[in-house]
Amino acid sequence: MHSASNPAAAFRSHDHEDCLGSVLNRADTLSREAGIRMTPVRRRTLEILLEEHRALGAYEVLERLAKHGFGSQPPVAYRALEFLVEHGFAHKIRRLNAFAACMQPGEAHAPAFFICDACGAVAEVPEEDVRDALEVAADRLGFRMSRVNVEVLGTCPACIAEAA
Repeated sequence: MHSASNPAAAFRSHDHEDCLGSVLNRADTLSREAGIRMTPVRRRTLEILLEEHRALGAYEVLERLAKHGFGSQPPVAYRALEFLVEHGFAHKIRRLNAFAACMQPGEAHAPAFFICDACGAVAEVPEEDVRDALEVAADRLGFRMSRVNVEVLGTCPACIAEAA
C-alpha cells in the first residue's frame, strides 16, 4: 500500500490536505510513468472526487467541472471518470451508481467499500482484509474468483456518535 494515503481515511481523523496531495502526486507520477495524459479536466475530476471522502454521481461531478469552466455536456464528466477508473485512479461504486477516488493508486487491489447510509462517506478497505475470507469460501465451493466488488452499507463512526 502507498504509505502516504490511508484507505480508511473517510472514517478517521487525518490531515485531509496531505491525503489529497499524496493521492494527486501519486496519480501524476503514475500517469507520467505509464505515458498517459492527465489532462486538466481529468486532474480536476480527480480533485473533485478527493475533496470529500464520499462517492459522487457523474452529474454532480459535471456540475463542479462546469463551475471551473470545463463544459457542461455529460460526455465531459463521463470521459474523465472512465479514464480515471480505467487507469486505477477512481472506483465505480455500483450500488450508488457513483464514483470515488482510489486511495491506493498504482496498487493492484480489489477493495471493499464501506458506505455510510447517513452521510454518504465512503471508506476504501484494502482487499486483503476481505479477499482472504472470500477465497476460503470460494475454495469450499470449488469456485475460482476473477473479480471482487464488495460494497457494505451501514453507519460510520461520526454518524453513530452524532446519533448517540
